Amino acid sequence: MKTISRRVVLPVLLLSFVAGLGVSADAAQTSTPKKKTAASGPHSRRVGKRGSRTSGRQRGQKAPTTDRISEIQNALAKNGSYAGTPNGKWDDSTVAAVKKYQAAHGLNPTGRLDAPTLQKLGLGSTTAGVAAPQTPPGAVSRLSSSKFNSAEPSTENQR
Repeated sequence: MKTISRRVVLPVLLLSFVAGLGVSADAAQTSTPKKKTAASGPHSRRVGKRGSRTSGRQRGQKAPTTDRISEIQNALAKNGSYAGTPNGKWDDSTVAAVKKYQAAHGLNPTGRLDAPTLQKLGLGSTTAGVAAPQTPPGAVSRLSSSKFNSAEPSTENQR
């Protein structure tokens, strides 16, 4: 009878131990209070591997403000491409004026604002699009230090 009770008792104890571990793990998860933040809803951003949030920088180009559009319209009007009065609205007449200006200055007439168009209008950056970006002095670029970018063939390629 001792052997029967051991055969029954041992698995029962083992099952209760395993079940107790599962319950305690669930209890530990539910007992720790979670901090409520503004971004802790179902539509919040995912957190990276290190627990840091993604940068606050938004991707893509932002639409120009009404003041910036007025500034662009003024520059187009001085050139003769824009016939209306600057109103700060990006409408069909503004797009047509940008296309006209781009075609007259050897640019791709897309009607969209880009760096070369803004530079020709005198409203863009003086350095954007002039040359390829360069690494700061003393910085090591992974691209320029790669064995694939070297002018000399490696010994592996000579075989």
